[in-house]
Amino acid sequence: MKRTRHTAEQIIRKLTTTEQPIAKSKTVADVCRVIEMTQPTYHRWRQQYGGMQAEEARLLSQLELENARLKKLLAEAELEEAML
Repeated sequence: MKRTRHTAEQIIRKLTTTEQPIAKSKTVADVCRVIEMTQPTYHRWRQQYGGMQAEEARLLSQLELENARLKKLLAEAELEEAML
């Protein structure tokens, strides 16, 4: 399969499209084949994004970026303090 990157919104959209066929007793393998993803990817996405709305996923990614920025600022400040 071709390797692609999906946004959080795309992942959540794919997960919501899989819920109904799985509830109608289709296997995960069949549903994954239809939406062109592997089973491990499905399970990993479901664990990470299961039950989440698109807005919540967008907020989560923004918070992760902000957290990374703050960690970088803290590391730079500690480095400057150590140099003094």
